[in-house]
Amino acid sequence: MESEMSDPQPLQEERYDMSGARLALTLCVTKAREGSEVDMEALERMFHYLKFESTMKRDPTAQQFLEELDEFQQTIDNWEEPVSCAFVVLMAHGEEGLLKGEDEKMVRLEDLFEVLNNKNCKALRGKPKVYIIQACRGEHRDPGEELRGDEELDGDEELGGDEVAVLKNNPQSIPTYTDTLHIYSTVEGYLSYRHDKKGSGFIQTLTDVFIHKKGSILELTEEVTRLMANTEVMQEGKPRKVNPEVQSTLRKKLYLQ
Repeated sequence: MESEMSDPQPLQEERYDMSGARLALTLCVTKAREGSEVDMEALERMFHYLKFESTMKRDPTAQQFLEELDEFQQTIDNWEEPVSCAFVVLMAHGEEGLLKGEDEKMVRLEDLFEVLNNKNCKALRGKPKVYIIQACRGEHRDPGEELRGDEELDGDEELGGDEVAVLKNNPQSIPTYTDTLHIYSTVEGYLSYRHDKKGSGFIQTLTDVFIHKKGSILELTEEVTRLMANTEVMQEGKPRKVNPEVQSTLRKKLYLQ
């Protein structure tokens, strides 16, 4: 028993099949968001390099965010060949859980995310769905914290709960919300930054890493986070820090190249 516990086995790597079509939709509010065109150009280059069929839509209203996602879902479900993966890029002013359309009205991110889930988009059932969100998620500003030498902080989280779950294998079904990756430009409650001429550091860094580096998409997002954490943004004469936040329900490794 002791020898078994001291000899952990490497995980068997499972990959998503990426041999089918790859589709991408970018919805970007450019109004009062200088530099967003530079970000759209970078995304177009990335999608072309990674062999995605890419559609770009500018200045959607809050209602049009939903309508464009619905249309994208129908396009995917009616695609003439199997679809392996879909990307959705959402760029706008925002608050936590909300995006602001060109008409200044708000749309809930959850309503946008639901459109392509395993229940509502049959062609993407069990297939990877990646959302990239370049938007503020609150008003907080992060001045950063100084590292002291090489010390690292460890956190312990106590697991508990009142419900008892019975686990069993069921190959006939998958959860409604699996196979999804959300990549936010900033953490919950904080501002996101964009340069009026160079675009956003987040989109520019992400597209550069996704084109020039190889690895699973989670490894790539770790690299994006590392690079972003090493940079500093000046706002109103004060240095600020910002880093992406990644939320994943992927079941397998996703490789784009």
